[in-house]
Amino acid sequence: MYVADSRGSKAPVTSSAGPLRRGAVPGTVLALGAVSMVTDISSEMVTAVLPLYLLTGLGLSPLGFGLLDGIQNGFSALVRLAGGHLADRRGRDGAARHKTVAAVGYGLSALCRPLLLLVHTVPLIGAVIAVDRTGKGLRTAPRDAMISLATEPANRGRAFGVHRAMDTAGALIGPLTAFLVLRLAGGPLLADGGERHGYDAVFTVSSCVAVLGVLILLLFVPNRQQGDDPSTPAPSLHDSLTLLRLPGLRRLTLCAVLLGLTTVSDSFLYLLVQRRLGLSVSLFPLLPLGTAAAFLLLAVPLGALADRIGRHRLFLAGHGVLLLAYGVLLSPLRGVPAAVCVLVLHGAFYAATDGVLAAATADAVPAEQRGAGLALVGTGQALARFACSLLFGALWGAVGGPSALGWSAGALALCVAGAAAVLRPSEPVVVEENP
Repeated sequence: MYVADSRGSKAPVTSSAGPLRRGAVPGTVLALGAVSMVTDISSEMVTAVLPLYLLTGLGLSPLGFGLLDGIQNGFSALVRLAGGHLADRRGRDGAARHKTVAAVGYGLSALCRPLLLLVHTVPLIGAVIAVDRTGKGLRTAPRDAMISLATEPANRGRAFGVHRAMDTAGALIGPLTAFLVLRLAGGPLLADGGERHGYDAVFTVSSCVAVLGVLILLLFVPNRQQGDDPSTPAPSLHDSLTLLRLPGLRRLTLCAVLLGLTTVSDSFLYLLVQRRLGLSVSLFPLLPLGTAAAFLLLAVPLGALADRIGRHRLFLAGHGVLLLAYGVLLSPLRGVPAAVCVLVLHGAFYAATDGVLAAATADAVPAEQRGAGLALVGTGQALARFACSLLFGALWGAVGGPSALGWSAGALALCVAGAAAVLRPSEPVVVEENP
């Protein structure tokens, strides 16, 4: 088991076997990557069958499904700030509670999997989903804080890239596992009566996998991370709320919100890919796998590239790649080759922005407030993307999907230019870790 328990960022990251070579990924990052991968397998198994289960299995209306989908996407953003602040508080041993809060978050999500076997009405299913999203909101910031604290500042982009690649591997394996379990269990039915056991089998296997993720966290992730100094006073709630006074964090948050407001959600993008490029409806379930595969392959090399050329530069370039994807969708190109191009660009966008933004945020926030700072930027981005989904849906209804995408592409281009001006100079001075 790797242990990161030194006191300053300038000290080398170590393991039980001795100092890690320069550029090596700390064991804490690999352990957290394994936790995320296993947890994503569990959650994506449920996500893959939940729409079918609710609409076809239980006969839920599209309006009811939309309400549940809103709960699923909104709850994690609402509790993320609380999770970040609680994680920065210190326990009796003087260590920050990053692992404790993350364990509570993963545990809540694991608890929700077997509950899906017991609830069969929309209000109860909505409550279970809300608890699951609460768990996700609690764990995200402390998990990313542990990654940043366990890694030398110069290598954070690569470390986050490794974690996101492992996380995305789970997103690929989960739906495939659900498909195999459904086939082995006899497949879905219900609504007309009978054959619920296919869904029950998926929920049962998902529950077991989720418990495995919690066990990996408890057994292989150390309580104290690099840069966590017990002598440093724990930040108060007021300190967490005033983090935007830090110029670097304020600029990052502003840019994350601006760019999030013009980033079309995955669901709308996949609908446009299928309809505008003339793909068969049967190929629609495979579209997210295309994005995930590209994300998986590019996350590590692009994370390492961010460490070399600057995280702000790559973050902005990633949104430029997204503009290229929009351009392909709006072009005369049609068919599978065009779809593959869009999905590769979409995956590259995530690889160049998701972990890179977290690494850039870690640079701008002191170690003792790392959780709250990451939560602040992540929450701003999540709420902005939620607002974008509402605006894009309304615009689609008014002028049609392609025209709505054209307007979004124009707005994104303006926001990229604005963000480039806000983030100048392109790379901030890294906030000193505790000596």
